[in-house]
Amino acid sequence: MSDVARYEYFLFLLLVILALERLARRLALPPAAAFILGGTGLALLPGTPELTLDPDLVMVVFLPPLLMSSAWFTAWHEFRRNLRGILALAVGTTLFTTLAVGIAARLAVPSLPWAVCFTLGAIVSPPDAVAAEAAMERLSLPGRITSLLLGESLLNDATGLVLFRFALAAALTGLFDPMAAVGAFCLVSVGGVAIGAVLGWGGLFLIRRLRDSDLIITATVLLAAASYIGADRLHVSGVLATVTTGLMLGWNQHADFSAGTRVRAQAFWKVMVFLLQSVLFILIGLSLRGVLHRLEGTADLLHRLVIPMAAILATMIVSRFVWLFGADAVRAVLRRWWPRQFATPSLPETIVMGWSGMRGVVTLAAALSLPEALPGRDLALCCAFAAILVTVLLQGITLEPLVRALKLTDDEAARIQSDENTAWVRVAEAQLRAIERASRRPDGTERHPRLLEQYRHRLRVTRDYAQDMATHRPEEIAHYQAVLAAIQAARAEILALHHHGQIHDHVLREMEQDLDMQEIAAGTRL
Repeated sequence: MSDVARYEYFLFLLLVILALERLARRLALPPAAAFILGGTGLALLPGTPELTLDPDLVMVVFLPPLLMSSAWFTAWHEFRRNLRGILALAVGTTLFTTLAVGIAARLAVPSLPWAVCFTLGAIVSPPDAVAAEAAMERLSLPGRITSLLLGESLLNDATGLVLFRFALAAALTGLFDPMAAVGAFCLVSVGGVAIGAVLGWGGLFLIRRLRDSDLIITATVLLAAASYIGADRLHVSGVLATVTTGLMLGWNQHADFSAGTRVRAQAFWKVMVFLLQSVLFILIGLSLRGVLHRLEGTADLLHRLVIPMAAILATMIVSRFVWLFGADAVRAVLRRWWPRQFATPSLPETIVMGWSGMRGVVTLAAALSLPEALPGRDLALCCAFAAILVTVLLQGITLEPLVRALKLTDDEAARIQSDENTAWVRVAEAQLRAIERASRRPDGTERHPRLLEQYRHRLRVTRDYAQDMATHRPEEIAHYQAVLAAIQAARAEILALHHHGQIHDHVLREMEQDLDMQEIAAGTRL
C-alpha cells in the first residue's frame, strides 16, 4: 500500500468513526465498544488490507497525549486525598492479577514455563486509561469512586509495563532475582516521577514566557511526548513521567495560562483526545485480522487455545473482585483503630469498581511486542485481544445498567453545588470591592455609578440564589433563555448586514467571536 493509499485509508477510517459515533449515541452504546465492533467488522470484510501495528509506535503516538490529557484534567485534591487507595489499586490489583493469571495459565497449559505464564499475566493485568476515561464519561458515580478509578487508570499502566518487562526478561534469559526486581521497580517508578517533575517545571518556565496561545498549546503537546520518550530513553517509567508532567500543568494552568489559552487548550485537547481514542479503538478492532492470519489453517491450535483462554479471562476478571473484597476486609479491621483514615466502600461501590477493569492499548501493544520465538506467543495474542473485547464490550456495555441497578449516584453533587454557590458569592463580593475602589474619586463621588449598581445587584442576586436555589432557579433559567434569544437576534442581524455587504468580513468575525463567548457563558448556566 502506497503512502497516498494509507492516507486515503486513514480518511476512510475517520468517516467510519463519524458514523459509529452517531450510531453509538442512537443505540446508547459506549463509543469504545462501537469503535472496536466497527474495526472488527472491517477486519473481517474481504479485501480489507491487513494492518500491521508497531507496538512501540502505538505506545509513543497514542499513550503520551492521552495520559497528558487525563492527568491535566484530574481533580488534584481528590487525587491526593485518595492516593493511598489509588496506589492500592494501581499496584496491588495489578500485581495480584498478574500472579493469579500466571498461576491459571500454568494450570491450563502445564507445558508453558512459569516466566511466560507471568508474562501473560502482566499483559492482561492493567486496566487501560483510555478505556476507563471513555467509560467514566457516561456515568454519574460517587466522587470517591470516580477518583479511584481514574487515578488507577493513570498509574497502573506503569506497574503493568514494568512487570511485563521483568517477566519477559526472565522468560528469555531464565534468570529472575526478586530483590533486584523490587529495587528496579522502585527505581523505575521514582525515576519516572522525577523526570516528569523536572520536565513539568521546565515546561512551566517556558510557557510563562511564550504568552502566545498557539505556542503554549504546541508546547503542551511536545511536553507530553518529551516526558514519555525522555523517561523511556533513560529506562524509567514514561507513563509516570507523563502523568507527573500533566498533573503539574493542570495544577498551574489556572495561574499561568490566560483565559484565551485555557479555552483554546481545552477545545484542542478535547478534539485531539476524541480522535486518538476513536482511531485507537478502531485499530484494536482491525488488529483482529493479524491475529486470525497467524491462526489460519491451524484449527487444532485454535481448539487448544479456547479452554486456556477462557480460564485466563475468567481469572483476570475474578481476581480483581477478590483483591477488592480482600482490601475492603482489611480496611474494615483497620477502621476499628483508625476510623477516620480507613473508609470502607459500600458493597455496590466495590462491585462497580470490580466491573470497571476495561483493557486497551497497553495490553495489545505488550502482546504484539512479544518475540516470535517465545513459547505461548499465540496464546498471549489471543488472550490480549479477547481481554480487550470482553472487557470493553461486555463490561463497558453493562456498566451503566449495573450502576443504575445498584442505585449508585454522585453523592457529592449537593456538596459541590453548595460549594459553587458559596464560591460565586465570594467572587461577587471580591468583584464589588474591586469596582468600588476603581469607581471612587478622591472627592468622594463615583466615577462608574452604573457599573457599581450593576455589581451590587449581582451580589444581591447571587446571595439570594445561594440561600434558596430552588426558588430562584426557574428565574435564572428564564433570564438566560432571554439572553440567548437576544444573542440569536444579534447574530441574525450581523449575518444580514454581512450578506448585504454592509460590514467587512473582519468585522463579522470580531463581532461573531464576541457573541460566541456570550452564548457559551449563558449556555453554561442552563
